[in-house]
Amino acid sequence: MKILGISCFYHDAAAAIVIDGEIIAAAQEERFTRKKHDASYPKNAINYCLQETKITANDLDMVVYYEKPLLKFERILETYLYTAPKGIQSFIKALSVWTTQKLWISSKIQKQLNYQGEIYYSEHHMSHAASAFYPSPFQEALIITADGVGEWATTSIAKGCGNNIEILKEIHFPHSLGLLYSTFTYYTGFKVNSGEYKVMGLAPYGEPKYVNLILDHLIDIKEDGSFRLNLEYFNYVSGLTMTSSKFNNLFGGPPRKPESLVTQKEMDLAKSVQVVTEIIMEKMVSYGMKITNLNKICLAGGVALNCVSNGKLIKKLPIQDIFIQPSAGDAGGALGAALYGWYSILKKDRYTDEINDFQKNSLLGPHYNNSDIESYLKEHKIKYTKLGNDKFNVIADFLTKENVIGLFQGRMEYGPRALGSRSIIGDARSPKMQKKMNLKIKYRESFRPFAPIILEEDFKEIFDSPFKSPYMLIVADILEKHRKDISEEQKKLFGIDKLNIPRSHIPAITHVDYSARLQTISNNTNTYVYNLLKSFKEKTGIGVLVNTSFNVRGEPIVCTPGDAYRCFMRTEMDYLILEDYLLKKEDQPEWNEGEDWKNEFELD
Repeated sequence: MKILGISCFYHDAAAAIVIDGEIIAAAQEERFTRKKHDASYPKNAINYCLQETKITANDLDMVVYYEKPLLKFERILETYLYTAPKGIQSFIKALSVWTTQKLWISSKIQKQLNYQGEIYYSEHHMSHAASAFYPSPFQEALIITADGVGEWATTSIAKGCGNNIEILKEIHFPHSLGLLYSTFTYYTGFKVNSGEYKVMGLAPYGEPKYVNLILDHLIDIKEDGSFRLNLEYFNYVSGLTMTSSKFNNLFGGPPRKPESLVTQKEMDLAKSVQVVTEIIMEKMVSYGMKITNLNKICLAGGVALNCVSNGKLIKKLPIQDIFIQPSAGDAGGALGAALYGWYSILKKDRYTDEINDFQKNSLLGPHYNNSDIESYLKEHKIKYTKLGNDKFNVIADFLTKENVIGLFQGRMEYGPRALGSRSIIGDARSPKMQKKMNLKIKYRESFRPFAPIILEEDFKEIFDSPFKSPYMLIVADILEKHRKDISEEQKKLFGIDKLNIPRSHIPAITHVDYSARLQTISNNTNTYVYNLLKSFKEKTGIGVLVNTSFNVRGEPIVCTPGDAYRCFMRTEMDYLILEDYLLKKEDQPEWNEGEDWKNEFELD
C-alpha cells in the first residue's frame, strides 16, 4: 500500500511517501528549487519520492493532503467578516490566491500528478500530531502541537494510543503561541517564519525585562496552559503587519529595521518572549500529563522547534521519554498526512518497542553515490583526490588544524536541521570557530550559536541531559565540571559583549548561558559521522565537533553535489568532502558567480 503525503501553498512545501507503514522518502521542495521556504506545489519533491521508491503516480494507492482547505477558507472569511471593514487589503490579497489556486487543490494535484484517484484530507494539527506520534517509539503518549495556525486550531493536546489519535483540547485562531513568538520576531527586525531561530539564539544575551509587560497586557495564561491574546496589540488578524501601533507604543517605538544594529532592547525582548513561551509550554504539557496520565511526550508544530523550551520541559517536568518530530513545521505535515492515511484512514495496526523510533534518523532525502560524483567532478574539470580506507583519520587531521569542512554524504536530511549528511563541521575546541563560521562561512549574525555533534556514549559526560538527542531538538547545559571560571570584569559585561568569553573547553558550541543544542550520534543512526567522531576523539581525547547546516544565510540546505560545490566556492570553507572525494579550496580555480551548476545532476 503506497501512500503519498503532500503539504504546500503556505510555506515549506514537501512530499513524503509511506509504503505499508514504512517511511521510505521525504523532502522539502526548497531543496530542489533553491527558494528558501518554497511554498509552491512540490513537484520536485514528489518526483524524488516516486523515483526513490521506483514507482509512478499510477502505482499510488492513496494521496493525502495535510490540511482541509475549505475549513481554512472558512476561517479567513469569518475573520474578515468579524473585522470588516478593517483588513480589506489583506482579505483581497488572500482572496485572489484562494479563488485561483487554494480552493482547487484536489484538481491541481490530480492534474499535476496525473493521478485519477481520490484525494484525502487530514486536518492541519492532526497531521502534526500524526507526524509526531506515529514515528515515535511509544505505544501510548501525550501529543502536544503548537504553531501559528492551521485551519482554526493553533494549539492542540491529544492522546495517542496504538493507531489512534484523539484530540482532547484545542486553542483556536487568533489566539496563537506561534503567532505571539512571530510577532516578536517581526518587532525585533527578523523575518517571520524564518527568523524565529534568531530570536531564540539572541535570548541568552538579554534579560527578561518585558515578561511582566507581556503578561499584563498581551496575553492571559491559565493554569492549564490555555491562553488568550489581547488583540488590540496585534495587527495580523486584519492587517499586513504583525504589530499594532498600541504594541509599538507599549514597547517604546516602531519595530527594528531589518539589517540595522541589534541593540540590548532586542536582546531583552527576545529573552522575554522566550520565557513566556516556556511558561506556556510547561503549563500545557503538565496539564496534558495530568489529564492523560501519560509521561511519554510527542511534540510537533513550529513551536516544537524551540529546542530551548524543549530542554526546559525535560528539566522541570517528570517526563519519562520524549520524541520531537525532526521536521516539526509545515513540511512535516506531508509525512503526518501519509501516516494518517495508513493508520487513521486504513486503520492498520501499529507496533512499537518503546525504544527505537521509525524516523530513520530523518535521512530520507536524495543520495548521490561515488560513481556519479566522480563523473560530475570530471565533467566540470574539478580538482579532487579520492580518500582511501583512512579517510576518517585524514578528515580528523584537517579538523584538528582548525579547518572548516563541508560534509556531503549519505541521504539528505528531512527537516530544518543538518544532521551530518549536509553539514559544515569544525573543531569545537577552537575559540575562533564560532566567529569564523558565522562571518566567513554562513555570512550571518555573529551572535548565532552553533550546535555540537557528540558520540552518543559520551554525551552524559559533558551535558546535563537524561535523553539522547539524535535530531538536535533539545538544548542541554554543559556540566559544571567542564565550565571555565569567569573573571569579575567579565561578569560585568552584558549583551553581545558576552559573546567572546570562552565558557568551556569546547567554546565553539557553548552558548553564553552555558547551553548547547545537542545532537547525539550512534553507529546505528549515522555510521559515517560516528566513525569520524571516533577518529577525532582518538586524536584529541574528545568526540565533539561543531555542526551547522551546509548553506549560507538565506539559502536552503544543499541538496546536490552542484549545490555543495557552489556553496563551498562562495564561502571561505577550507575543504569539501563529497562522499569519498576530497576537494581543497586552494586547488580550485577562481569562482565565477555566473556559473550555472543548478539542475544538471540526475539522482542515482
